[in-house]
Amino acid sequence: MAPTLSTPTALPALEARLPQRRELVTEVPGPRSRELQERRAAVVPRGAVSSMPVYAEDADGGVIRDVDGNSFVDLGSGIAVTSVGASAPAVVAAVREQVEHFTHTCFMVTPYEGYVRVAEELARLTPGDHAKRTVLFNSGAEAVENAVKIARLATGRQAVVVFDHAYHGRTNLTMGLTAKTMPYKTNFGPFAPEIYRMPMSYPYREENPALTGPEAARRAISQIEKQIGAGSTAAILIEPIQGEGGFIVPAEGFLPTLADWARENGVVFIADEVQSGFCRTGAWFASEHEGVVPDLITMAKGIAGGMPLSAVTGRAELLDAVHPGGLGGTYGGNPVACAAALATLDTMRELDLAGRARAIEALVVPRLRALAEELGGAQGPIGDVRGRGAMLAVELVKPGTQEPDPETTKAVAAACLAEGVLILTCGTHGNVIRLLPPLVIDEQLLGDGLDVLETAIRAAV
Repeated sequence: MAPTLSTPTALPALEARLPQRRELVTEVPGPRSRELQERRAAVVPRGAVSSMPVYAEDADGGVIRDVDGNSFVDLGSGIAVTSVGASAPAVVAAVREQVEHFTHTCFMVTPYEGYVRVAEELARLTPGDHAKRTVLFNSGAEAVENAVKIARLATGRQAVVVFDHAYHGRTNLTMGLTAKTMPYKTNFGPFAPEIYRMPMSYPYREENPALTGPEAARRAISQIEKQIGAGSTAAILIEPIQGEGGFIVPAEGFLPTLADWARENGVVFIADEVQSGFCRTGAWFASEHEGVVPDLITMAKGIAGGMPLSAVTGRAELLDAVHPGGLGGTYGGNPVACAAALATLDTMRELDLAGRARAIEALVVPRLRALAEELGGAQGPIGDVRGRGAMLAVELVKPGTQEPDPETTKAVAAACLAEGVLILTCGTHGNVIRLLPPLVIDEQLLGDGLDVLETAIRAAV
């Protein structure tokens, strides 16, 4: 059964080093950012894009200050990374202390306590009371790729099931696991074999709106059994809330039904919590909302306050099935990143950031749903408002239809930037505004950012 979580009614202000306010002192982008953009064009390939044309100089709490002195409301958190803020005092202190001792020895050569402590913390925090093991890496894609390796070796099977709208990374294997072709996959193939894509539960876009979560899961299971066979399936890999694909929250019962089938058939159930983990959805992990206990969990982003770290945590018998030397990497579980992770997890506990995520949802969702009604309800440009905690989305459509409206979505993001608010877009069709504020943002700053967003949506539609 899913845990019962109380929701705070307010977001009390926390101490911050930078003033927590929006302030524009130049045009956007300003002259220094434009200068840096010119320098960048001469040395950085065009394939490495940035969604914002402003260059950061400082960041703290819910604010990013650029090189021209403009202060922006941060509603992106570096794609759900800086949940504790971009310069959280405990993280800064932990990093400083660690680098004064050593920056690297390689855990595969000369191990250290920080790695072990992170593994102990993840064993305690992740769902389930079974014996667990953890291996650390650098990025979410690395974690996902290694989870697939573990599942294949432990089961002796090859097929991996993924879902429509999924995003799992940019390495060769994880590109194959990812659904969206442009910009992630186009002309980068061939991709790894034995990957099978199944229909996702996407309540807003279901052809049959009455389809329940268990029914949507059985639809996918039927295809798995017909196209692959349970005996050939190594793993089901799924984001409990899809990220890049559009912040899609599956219908209730979808995840538990898939997990139950996997357990009954010896299939490894892998929850990709790279974006949804670490208090982001109002629980430590999004799997917890429906009481799902994954066999393996992949984690990154919010784990270490901005330092590069990722992890695979799961059932001991699965990870211990891998032969010695079969898991690792030169920088995996770097000591500085481990120190940052331990400070990040302490900060999340001390400030109850899961509770703050639920408070953010309680503040944001009613406002956005009221805006949707104001603009025409079901026939208006806001097709759906969804999400959990501080992982929230607005899907924009052409009024009177469910046709995606990526042009208006881009216009809204640009209008917000011009007024000093940074928001991200996502979705298979590029028509979803996603909100990922730092969990330490205060109510006044969040409200100011929402004011700008609402004005931008009204103007664009």
